[in-house]
Amino acid sequence: MNATVDPLASSHPDEPHRAGLAQRLNWLRAGVLGANDGIVSTAAVVVGVAGATSESLPVLLAGTAALVGGAISMALGEYVSVASQRDTEHALIEKEKRELADDPEVELEELTGLYQAQGLSRETAEKVATELTAKDALGAHLAVELNIDRDDLVSPWYAAIASAIAFTIGALLPLATMLLTPHPERIAFTFVAVLIALGVTGYVAAWIGAASRGKAVLRTLIGGTLALVATFLVGSLFGTTVG
Repeated sequence: MNATVDPLASSHPDEPHRAGLAQRLNWLRAGVLGANDGIVSTAAVVVGVAGATSESLPVLLAGTAALVGGAISMALGEYVSVASQRDTEHALIEKEKRELADDPEVELEELTGLYQAQGLSRETAEKVATELTAKDALGAHLAVELNIDRDDLVSPWYAAIASAIAFTIGALLPLATMLLTPHPERIAFTFVAVLIALGVTGYVAAWIGAASRGKAVLRTLIGGTLALVATFLVGSLFGTTVG
């Protein structure tokens, strides 16, 4: 008795063949970027204010405003960006549907050519294109021609929510560090906490994109350091001038 074999069952477990991959990568990417922005932007604000005053209330007010405004801004920006991408994908899907309905023979020849361009012989490419067209013509064209999976389109809501939550979590780190540590050392503690957190987000971002971890971490650390130093110097100069 022959059992039905799942063609993905024998794949390597670490390879990204599972359904919903685009969705997971989308919200994970949005979350990592949101956390990174929350850490840097809020840390810059609270360090700048702390450089100008030793009082905690201005730091709390400025940090909270930066957290709330930044989380909303990140969510809106991510929603608009991903919604635009999704609208484009829907438009491409509808266009492909019309082309398949109007001229299926030309579309079959186009699919054959695409498989030939990937290295298949004419005979094999034609056979593959014919069989896939018989099974799911639209799905075959979207996958090969446009690299779109119509069952796994990105969600702007997931991206917006992930970005807002991650930004808030990231922003809480420098704000809490600044408020919970004693005044003389709080800026130094915040610097250390922020740089450690940025190293983690840089590493995760590189892992998602399969890029160099070391370079990504170094970039985030340099950028974060420059932002913190610049805002601290501005705050210190302002505090000295006012004083």
